[in-house]
Amino acid sequence: MAPSTSSVRLMRVVVVLLLLFPVLLKANEAPPFSVKAQLILAACKSVGEGSTYFNVQFCEGAIGSVIGGSADLDYQVFGGIAVRLLAENATSTKAKIDRLLRGGGGVKLKAEDDVAVARCLQSCQSLYGGILYDWLACTAAVKTRLFGEARRILEKAAAAAKECEDGFGKNNVASPLSAEDDDAFKLAKLGVAFLRLA
Repeated sequence: MAPSTSSVRLMRVVVVLLLLFPVLLKANEAPPFSVKAQLILAACKSVGEGSTYFNVQFCEGAIGSVIGGSADLDYQVFGGIAVRLLAENATSTKAKIDRLLRGGGGVKLKAEDDVAVARCLQSCQSLYGGILYDWLACTAAVKTRLFGEARRILEKAAAAAKECEDGFGKNNVASPLSAEDDDAFKLAKLGVAFLRLA
């Protein structure tokens, strides 16, 4: 006996629903991530559009790389994240400087540049040490909403990263820390920008 027309229709609907079920599940999971991404994008646009220090993409990449699942997303949180990322940058940069001063790190120098580069690296080592020395005070200032103090510390960190990079230029030698100095400067300025709006 052939199935009735209504049975055929019902089977078609069931097949379509079974095929769409995985798609519907994924669509149901997507909003929290996309809402979070939209909040980060909106915050980054508010501080990054028109900035002469960093762009929206830098901000999104930095903040988006560490946002957890349950944090309230506001400018204070974003500023705190920038402070933490700056401390991580300073820690890894200081370790790189230590390797370079010991002759590691794979940087080949002309003999006449060795002394100038070593002098610059020693200066940078001190500058990044200062950033690390200040980061706990900066973190505490963000948590206790002393944003003016936190911004002052971050501006000092930005100046230190710039001073490190400028030292190589003044000595007419290539900087082995260009990427690290650039990131440190931008992260410090990003923190300042977020904390101005917190």
